[in-house]
Formats: sequence, C-alpha cells, structure tokens
Amino acid sequence: MQNEEGQNMDLYIPRKCSATNRLITSKDHASVQINVGHLDELGRYTGTFSTFALCGFVRAQGDADSALDRLWQKKKAEVRQQ
Repeated sequence: MQNEEGQNMDLYIPRKCSATNRLITSKDHASVQINVGHLDELGRYTGTFSTFALCGFVRAQGDADSALDRLWQKKKAEVRQQ
C-alpha cells in the first residue's frame, strides 16, 4: 500500500526466491539472502553488489549451491564481471 506521496506504508514486503520465483513467506526461517560483491579488473571490491534470495525449499533440496552458481553466471554477464 502506498500513501499519497508514493511511499510504501506496508509493514511487511515479501521477497521472492531468485531460483524458483516463489514468495518467501514470513514463516520461512530457512531462507537466506546473499549479497555477491562486484570486483574490478584488478580484483578489488567496487562497492556494488548483487542480491540473491533463496527460499528454504531450495536449501532443503540441496540445490542452493547450484542455483546460486547458475544465478551468478547469468548476472555476471549483465554487470560485465569476469
């Protein structure tokens, strides 16, 4: 819900799993959010990052590692990371 000024007034804004596009509910205590830092050509951190959220279902299946790798390979081309 937004007020007249366009600011979000909701107390809880649910996230979506980056791997499955499922909503991450407030009761999913196994979910994680991971920030992957971007590096320049010399391997130094640039101060920017990409955020990935993984739901508990993906983690329980043991697919979190492969899902995160797949998501980063796809995102890496967008941010021109090597």
